[in-house]
Amino acid sequence: MSEPLDWDRDGRHWPHREASRFVESGGIRWHVQVMGRELGSAPILLPLHGTGASTHSWRGVMPALAERYTLVAPDLPGHAFTGRLPDAQMTLPGMAKAVLGLIETLDIVPDAIIGHSAGAAIALTMARGRDRCADTPIIGLNAALTPLPWPATQVFPAMARLLALNPLVPKVFSGVSRLAGDTAGFIQRSTNSRIDREGARCYATLLGNSRHARGALAMMANWDLDTLDRALPDIANPVLLVHARGDNAIPLSGVEEAARKLPNAQLEVLPGLGHLAHEERPEDIAELIAAFLATHDVS
Repeated sequence: MSEPLDWDRDGRHWPHREASRFVESGGIRWHVQVMGRELGSAPILLPLHGTGASTHSWRGVMPALAERYTLVAPDLPGHAFTGRLPDAQMTLPGMAKAVLGLIETLDIVPDAIIGHSAGAAIALTMARGRDRCADTPIIGLNAALTPLPWPATQVFPAMARLLALNPLVPKVFSGVSRLAGDTAGFIQRSTNSRIDREGARCYATLLGNSRHARGALAMMANWDLDTLDRALPDIANPVLLVHARGDNAIPLSGVEEAARKLPNAQLEVLPGLGHLAHEERPEDIAELIAAFLATHDVS
């Protein structure tokens, strides 16, 4: 298996490198970016990226919110520059528990959690546990919350589990990604989003590393949205779901269903954008977030 990403080499030109720090929590070394107002002087926002991404996906959203808030954004376990949890802990509850442990280590209480795709599922799972996230407003961007229809729920996790357990597959996957040489085109075909050169460069670095690929596969292999789906009616946190109509990765119908089940949710549908809408139009997404938080006295 290839070496993990090296911060001094692979992260040399990472977006907002100056905001990065490394934190030991839960037995792993986390890469965390902290940006905006000084801790203690403004509300704290916790952005959580989706499967296969990293803090780089917030490169436009974080500066747009930095004048009003403090932002603390981690690379999730097994992703980019953060260490990996054991396979048995790469579950939705396991990831939520790890993030809760991180914020405890950092001694912060988020005033709001922003989750993209699978990050939104982690945010809502954190809210289920109450602890430090009781009543915390949650923003889900193109949120992956609804289970796939059977038999896909049986086939795809099982396939991802087999791929993750085969040590050759992540190497092959990352090798093909490197040889393809068209990361922006790959991203556009898979998400229907057009991203900038900096984003494409970061995704090329991530997709070209088999450790990162293995982490993403392990996360997919252990993902159980059925339990979260059944728990949605009991999650009373204020929730804003923002979904792009052009998202070809997550159907709008599933997000509409989740919005109906959540007791205190509102849905905003955006035209003309894809699954990575927050990377395509970060300023617009930041304004939606700020407006929602203002209505809940997070300002």
